[in-house]
Amino acid sequence: METLVGTELCFPQLINTSCRKLIRPHLEAMLIYMLLSFISLLTVALNLLVIIAISHFKQLHTPTNLLLLSLAVSDFFVGLLMIFQIMILDGCWLLGDLMCSLWLILLSIITSSSVGTMVLISVDRYVAICYPLHYFTKVKPKRVQVCVCLCWMFAALFYSLLLKNNLQQPGRYNSCIGECVYYMNYIANLFDLIVSFLFPITVIVILHMRIFGVAVYQARAMRSHIAVVTMKVTVKKSEMKAARNLGVVVVVFLICVFPYYCFAFTSQNNLYTVASVTTLIWLFHFNSCLNPLIYTILYPWFRKSIKVIVTLQILKPGSCQTNML
Repeated sequence: METLVGTELCFPQLINTSCRKLIRPHLEAMLIYMLLSFISLLTVALNLLVIIAISHFKQLHTPTNLLLLSLAVSDFFVGLLMIFQIMILDGCWLLGDLMCSLWLILLSIITSSSVGTMVLISVDRYVAICYPLHYFTKVKPKRVQVCVCLCWMFAALFYSLLLKNNLQQPGRYNSCIGECVYYMNYIANLFDLIVSFLFPITVIVILHMRIFGVAVYQARAMRSHIAVVTMKVTVKKSEMKAARNLGVVVVVFLICVFPYYCFAFTSQNNLYTVASVTTLIWLFHFNSCLNPLIYTILYPWFRKSIKVIVTLQILKPGSCQTNML
């Protein structure tokens, strides 16, 4: 609960133009800073382990894992940028207007690339489950790499254009010194919601509904036709398990990002201070910490790779050929 127990300015020397600092009880402030700092460090550390594992071990260089690598890279940078979010918890931005604009644009690019990667993951599972005979001919590592690069390039171009006014005239929309504000006009805000939220979420939901339908159909077919080729059943089970695991990742992602985009969609104001949406932003970013925790629970190869990395066995010659599956 945020309480003002006194009045302090972000810049005491600027009495008439400085923003007011949000003052919390000391114990509450310490607990909040310690908790959020821990989440930030955990996000960076866990996603770094995912990046090292998938990059180093050749057995993990599959199309699906390349998408998880892209997601881990974006989550890793989100963890690093959380530090700036912690700095503004008291409502004061002390790094200047240009840094504020750069931070917001970079954060938008990274989060948008995460959404795009989620769409690619859904497409990957859709093809694997609904068109298994064509999966290995259609979905190849090189093609996945191209799609990931295009996803990141689109996010960079899209938000560079959408937020260029914030970068050309930093601090233009600030009501006081020490405020970090981002602004998009109504048309740009609507376009952002459609491109970054409504369209990708619709695609993700439709594809996973299709995957669920195929899973139900297959379960019924297997119950009524017991005499199925063993190899075919094994392959199908592994693909269905991968779809289930990645489905968990997608559902958790939707839960974390939905409140933020709902607020943006229903808000009548196109001008936001970072401090005013801190809780929603932290919930959005907390997903970056949850993803590697989900991998730890659901993926044996990730638990095994953590053990190899932490015990420094990764430094041994030929460790990249270690069996992780």
